[in-house]
Amino acid sequence: MAGLIVAVVALPLALAFGVASGLGAQAGLVTAVVAGALAAVFGGSNLQVSGPTGAMTVVLVPIVHTHGAGGVLMVGLMAGLVLLVLAALRVGGLARFLPTSVVEGFTAGIAVVIALQQIPAALGVTAGNGEKVWQVAAEAVADFAAGPSWAAPAMALSVAALMLAGARLRPGVPFSLAGIVLATLAAQAFSLDVARIGTISAGLPTPSLAFMDLGMAGTLLPSALAVAALAALESLLCATVADGMSVGERHDPDRELFGQGVANIAAPLFGGVPATAAIARTAVNVRAGARSRLAAITHAAVLAVIVLAAGPLVGAIPLAALAGVLLATTVRMVEVGSLFALVRATRGDAFVLVLTFAVTVVFDLVTAVGIGLGLAAVLALRAVARTARLDQVPLAAGDHSAEEQALLSEHIVAYRFDGPLFFGAAHRFLLELSEVADVRVVILRMSRITTLDATGAQVLGDAVGRLEHRGITVLISGIKPGHDQVLATLGVADHLRRDGLVFADTPAAIAYARTLLFPVTAPEEPCRT
Repeated sequence: MAGLIVAVVALPLALAFGVASGLGAQAGLVTAVVAGALAAVFGGSNLQVSGPTGAMTVVLVPIVHTHGAGGVLMVGLMAGLVLLVLAALRVGGLARFLPTSVVEGFTAGIAVVIALQQIPAALGVTAGNGEKVWQVAAEAVADFAAGPSWAAPAMALSVAALMLAGARLRPGVPFSLAGIVLATLAAQAFSLDVARIGTISAGLPTPSLAFMDLGMAGTLLPSALAVAALAALESLLCATVADGMSVGERHDPDRELFGQGVANIAAPLFGGVPATAAIARTAVNVRAGARSRLAAITHAAVLAVIVLAAGPLVGAIPLAALAGVLLATTVRMVEVGSLFALVRATRGDAFVLVLTFAVTVVFDLVTAVGIGLGLAAVLALRAVARTARLDQVPLAAGDHSAEEQALLSEHIVAYRFDGPLFFGAAHRFLLELSEVADVRVVILRMSRITTLDATGAQVLGDAVGRLEHRGITVLISGIKPGHDQVLATLGVADHLRRDGLVFADTPAAIAYARTLLFPVTAPEEPCRT
């Protein structure tokens, strides 16, 4: 029953995403059937539903524009192979490191891009040939203004309104399918002048490799990598959402990449577009009571029956109705409350989210994710670097007299590193240590260093050299074994080891420093008279 419900929800989306990708409605149906079944069998989640998605159409439209339908099929096949390699390398677990601000930013950007893609169909005009989706949308608005016809806009807005209102009143009812049925009946009854999907052949196409052009492989490789990255990202995020909605479920990320790879290799052979897991359909699947992969397999089987038996009926669906389905879908994609919460959280999160969103809309999704991740990484490194500290710590008084303690506090200084000593914070430490004055011995306590990289080790060596150049003796204490290996490999502080100035703990270093300042002398002979 869960699979049947998901199939009812997936049918209009598969048709709409197929049309939006540029390969036609049948390509969307084929993808939902072939990729949906194979990803369910070989994937790493028991509850996930795969097929064509809006995020993928955003990447595919420029490929269709440049290389045609054959280029899209070739990209899908190559992306499937890349996903198999990623699964073999076991990189699936890396998805958990993606910042929420980047994910929310490109999700909101995808929603806007999908909405802009629907403007020509929603207005009932032919889409232009612009390279950017906002250019095509602007051209469509201009064409509509030159000779407006209100049948298509009214149909698109009616379907979208029915879906959004129905989702609030009865979330479990597939209002998208109801909207399409009503729009199709209205178009037939009133002979409305609206564009339709067109002919859909009965049955799945015969598998074929006719689209393969190995000479284009090099040209299409960047696009294939982008499609594979998007398929991996969206599928792993969707699997995480499915785990959170269920009890006791836990997906295998590397097996999920393998399943998506198999699905994307097979789908192009039947004329399908690249596929990925679909969060909306997966959520419906879980809410409908799915407990195993059988639900997703049933969803694919039901769609296959529709392809076999109802092709002519599907071909009569108006394109404006599908545009309305996707317009409503984009509205539901964006969690406004979550966006506002992230914007208010920190200035860094807000900047990353807004920049990722803007680049997604103006340029493309892959560029946006790359820039968002890069900026998030820089901000994270800066935050980590700021947590690192270099503190001057007091020396224990011991048994020395007040005069000796005064000399100790005046001529011996101990500094303790807290946190990571890496390229993001190392140069600040160098500046702080270079300002040490009026001392004869400096003890560097390293037991609390959490991370030490090559830059940090070299900067430490530079600081030691500068202090020694000023006549200050440097002692080091508490080096961890892993950090000691980094220092030894780079030859940092080798002379300190040779001279016995590296100590296992700080008390030993302090005791040695005291012997340097207060050497023990033999007592004088008593005066005899």
